[in-house]
Amino acid sequence: MKRCIFLLLFALTACGEKSNQPWLGYAEGEDAFIAAPAAGWVANLGVERGQEVKPGDVLFTLNDTQEKAARDQAAANLANMKSQLAQNQATVTYAEKDLARQNNLVRAQAGTQALLDLSRSNRDQAVARISQMRAQEAQAEAALADAEYQLSQRRIVSLVGGRVEDIYFRVGEYVPPSTPVLSVLPPKNIYVRFFVPESQFGHVKIGRRVRISCDGCAPDLTATITFMAQQEEFTPPVIFSIGNREKLVFKLEARAPGGLKINPGEPVEVRPL
Repeated sequence: MKRCIFLLLFALTACGEKSNQPWLGYAEGEDAFIAAPAAGWVANLGVERGQEVKPGDVLFTLNDTQEKAARDQAAANLANMKSQLAQNQATVTYAEKDLARQNNLVRAQAGTQALLDLSRSNRDQAVARISQMRAQEAQAEAALADAEYQLSQRRIVSLVGGRVEDIYFRVGEYVPPSTPVLSVLPPKNIYVRFFVPESQFGHVKIGRRVRISCDGCAPDLTATITFMAQQEEFTPPVIFSIGNREKLVFKLEARAPGGLKINPGEPVEVRPL
């Protein structure tokens, strides 16, 4: 009888110790892959792997000879259009004065209606050309703005802050369109991925807070569960059988506002709060 009681207490103690074991996992990071919208040759790299960058820092530039030529041509076209517009404005001013003079002559019975009508027609045509040229000027301004934008896209600046994780192209290499040249890991994109046994999966849910511990981590590191896998998986190696049900685990993820101050890949222990 005493032997049975001892075995029962030992079994209960072992179960308690098992339920208090932490969930194991590791830190993970989601890189931001930085690419240029158009293809080109890498002309300059402004960063190196492991360097910390902030928004606005120049990451790399592509060869921009063609884009500069297009910008200069668009600027020349706009300047020419403005010059023509100024000349036509002078023509309108002259036509207005001539119309007023012919009108006064007709009133004084010193001019003819035909000359007055001709002067009015010249004035109207000049005004019409002004409207047309202003529309062309607007098109030239839009073309210049587009050319300047295309030129600016050859100089890629960072929109996020973080650490440069990898560089895929170097100076002198050709980059296809929309192909990442480098990757940056923003601190806010660091989270933990951990695994919960099937027997404890019913006790976790989205939004539950957990405590995270690891070698060198801050003692008050916490996060919130943001993802729960809908399908279980096995901890290898395993042979599928009903008896191996205890080896089933579910993958979960937990994040914190602003990210977690952990190095990606570092093993962690997770406990529910």
